[in-house]
Amino acid sequence: MKKVFIMYNMDKPVAQELYNKSVEYFKKKNIEIVDKANKADFGVVIGGDGTLLRAFRNFIFKKNLYVIAINAGSLGFLTEIKKEKMLEEYDNFLNGKFKYEKRHILEVELDGQIYYALNEVVISKAGITSRVLRVNFKTNGEYMCTYKGDGVIVATPTGSTAYSMSAGGPILKSDMKAIVITPIAPHNLNTRPIVIGWNERIEMKIEDEKRMGQLIIDGQTNKKIGSMESIRMEYSKYTLNLVIPRDRNYYSVLREKLKWGDNLC
Repeated sequence: MKKVFIMYNMDKPVAQELYNKSVEYFKKKNIEIVDKANKADFGVVIGGDGTLLRAFRNFIFKKNLYVIAINAGSLGFLTEIKKEKMLEEYDNFLNGKFKYEKRHILEVELDGQIYYALNEVVISKAGITSRVLRVNFKTNGEYMCTYKGDGVIVATPTGSTAYSMSAGGPILKSDMKAIVITPIAPHNLNTRPIVIGWNERIEMKIEDEKRMGQLIIDGQTNKKIGSMESIRMEYSKYTLNLVIPRDRNYYSVLREKLKWGDNLC
C-alpha cells in the first residue's frame, strides 16, 4: 500500500476543499494518508507558493520522495499544477507517467544552526530608516567584494523569479545549478547582479561594527544580525523533487505567470 503525506493552507477555503477531494481520491485508490513525511512514499502540498516555501523542509530528507504541489493561491509559480488538473495529475503520478524537476536548495549556517532556502537568502537593513549596509562577500575563502546599499539577495535558480528578479536580477532556468547574487538598491552604478557556480561556498558578513541588519530566509525565517555574525551558505546535498505538469514548458510558465516577453503597449 502506498502512503501519502498531505500539507495544505488551512486559511484558504479553496485549499480546504481541494484537501477534502484529495483525501476522498486517495481513499478510493487505497492509499494510506500518514502524519509525517518520512513515513510517506510521496507528498502533496495544497496552497500558494508561500505554502510550499513553508512546507518543503518536510520533504527533502527522504530520498526519492516526490512532491505534488497544487495551486490554491494566486500566482502559483512554484505550485504549478492547476486545481482543475489535480486528479488528472494524481492519476499520472500513480501510473508512473509524470515529469519532475530536482529543485536545488541552499544550506545556510548561522551561529551553529542550519537553515534551508528554496528561494533565497537576504541580508537587509534592519529598518527603512536605517543607514546603508556594507556586506562583505567571500567565496571559497577568497574575498569577492563588498556590497553597499539596502542589502543583498542570494538566490537559487528557483528563487531567481522571486525577490531577486524584482530587484533587477536575471532569470535562471529552474533546473540549472548556479547561484545568483543581486544587490538591493546599490549605492553605486557599477554594482550589478552576478551568477556564480553552484559549488562555491559563500561567506557573508556585515562590515560596520555598530550596524545591525537582518537575515531573511525564504521570507519565513527572520534573524537580527550584527558584525560579529558570519553567515555561510552552499548548495545542500538535499533537493526537492517537484512534480510538474506533463504538458509544462518552462517558457510558457514565464509568459503566463510573469507576462515575460509581452508587449508593453
